[in-house]
Amino acid sequence: MVEENEMSGKQIDFRDPSGQVSITGARHHRVSALEILKMRGVGLILVLIIMGAVLTFLAPKSFPTAYNLFNVLRDVSYISISAFGECMVIITAGIDLSVGSIMGLSGIMSALAIAGGMPTLIGVFSGLATGAFFGLVNGLLISKIRMPPFIITLGTMSIVRGLCYGITGGWPIPSKGRAGVQSLPESFLILGRGMVFDTVPYPVIFMLVLGLIISFFLARTITGRHIYATGDNPQASRFAGIRTENIKLLVYILCGLLSGIGGILMTARLGTGDPRGAVSYELDIIAAVVLGGTSLMGGEGSLPGVILAAAFMRLIRNGLTLLGSDPYWQPVAIGAVIIAGAMIDHFSKGRRVE
Repeated sequence: MVEENEMSGKQIDFRDPSGQVSITGARHHRVSALEILKMRGVGLILVLIIMGAVLTFLAPKSFPTAYNLFNVLRDVSYISISAFGECMVIITAGIDLSVGSIMGLSGIMSALAIAGGMPTLIGVFSGLATGAFFGLVNGLLISKIRMPPFIITLGTMSIVRGLCYGITGGWPIPSKGRAGVQSLPESFLILGRGMVFDTVPYPVIFMLVLGLIISFFLARTITGRHIYATGDNPQASRFAGIRTENIKLLVYILCGLLSGIGGILMTARLGTGDPRGAVSYELDIIAAVVLGGTSLMGGEGSLPGVILAAAFMRLIRNGLTLLGSDPYWQPVAIGAVIIAGAMIDHFSKGRRVE
């Protein structure tokens, strides 16, 4: 059976020679996304090199130091890991605005469990379960009840951030007189502070490993192809026998889980579960996904560009901070980048449709 793609005008063949159902249109979109990634990837690399050179010239005593660069790398890893989940959500033509809040709460729940005497492994599991739970809530409301992703995740963002403040009383975890300990154990802190051969931070290793696994999942598995097909043409995908509701539920759960991982690594680096942790990170995460080549209209996207774009976003924040910029003005720069990324996606999508 052949179905016409309403958005791109391409034909999607739902049956391969063996008689199995397949979505060949998803492969076309991965190729198209790869072409976009090559263009954007080269541009992002050039921009990163230029930004690095400019910041080295303007802040020679602070930017090129090992301490600063390692901190930037760690920040990039937290953003990228959560952005991997956001990328899958946006590929299905959805959106998750709660990722930053989930990062914060997941870190708090891990810190709270460990500070309360639980083993590190149990604390880490608590954070992961927190992220996956709120991903499940988002996924059920969006996929099964068919509520708008923007509204649902906006509400979840507010609820989860409120829990961050409510559970902690506005104080970091652990804090003197509350958790009974002065710091979290080294077995937990090493996740965010450790380095391989004193060169590569552990969070960067986690980012690269997770990136490879998810890239393989998206490109080489049937479920991965179904994720692309769901975002490209959900009606045709349902005709092909794909349970698009389950696909959407899966990507929101994965998004919550990956945000939980990012939040745990961030907390392990900071050494405390901060109720203000990851505030406004959803802006950086969404911007990284869009600038990295993922289409807001769904059906296209890949992870390598996400890492480059995340590095770009963190360099902007780091550079503005080192140059003494008022932090209250930083959201202006981030918002401008998001608009620029959306415009690039809009015009490139228009050319492909034509």
